[in-house]
Amino acid sequence: MTETGPRLRAANLRLRLGETEVLTGVDLEVGPGELTAVIGPNGAGKSTLLRCLAGLHPHVRGELRVDGRPVADYRRRELAKIVSFVPQTELAADGYTVRAIVEMGRYPHLAAWSAFTETDRRAVDEALALTATSHLAPRLMATLSSGERQRVVIAAALAQGGSILLLDEPTSFLDVHHQIQVLELLDRLHSRSGYTVVAVTHDLNGLATDADSVLAMVDGRVAFAGSPRELFEGSTLARIFGNEFVMVPGGRHGLPLVVPARRGS
Repeated sequence: MTETGPRLRAANLRLRLGETEVLTGVDLEVGPGELTAVIGPNGAGKSTLLRCLAGLHPHVRGELRVDGRPVADYRRRELAKIVSFVPQTELAADGYTVRAIVEMGRYPHLAAWSAFTETDRRAVDEALALTATSHLAPRLMATLSSGERQRVVIAAALAQGGSILLLDEPTSFLDVHHQIQVLELLDRLHSRSGYTVVAVTHDLNGLATDADSVLAMVDGRVAFAGSPRELFEGSTLARIFGNEFVMVPGGRHGLPLVVPARRGS
């Protein structure tokens, strides 16, 4: 882990898939222990950017570094010990127990056919404890609520051992109670445990407000990079989403609540 430089750095990142350029000149820096929210309309390239940061798009162009080292120089298992990626898609895991799912997160540390060590068991126990899912360990994934499942998937990412977490819409499709649980978990991970977190989100009043910095994307390009407070100033949000917003006093961290304005109302 770098002490002074950024944990993640992307410069002039470009990616073409078929005939479509999905990322164009994207720049991003995330320092140690920072939480960065990535926002923008659907199809803006947010999830693609996250997958690039995780080293999952080998044809990406530009500069992409983790802890000062080019991502292309890492072996897959080596990178997985530093960067953990939590996709938006649901795991096909209903027949597995919670503990089995979290144990799967240890794959970068296990040689073929090797047995779990005490270090592996301790990492799983710590990940369950950090995500407040220890009591769920013997239960089948099929018996959990969506919010519980999300915390278990994050626990598996923590057990993987990486101190950089990349999460794709971690609060989507959750009710308010479970959204708050996940938000509180992410706050603990980066502000108390020192994890560096990059999360794609549509939650302007929650995750984007809690972030140290926000990156907004439109059509594969960076449309805004700055603090949540700067994001809510002037017409920035309207420019990003193509819709007016009403700012209502009383939001988190002294910021306003952001309410989309209905057109014609």
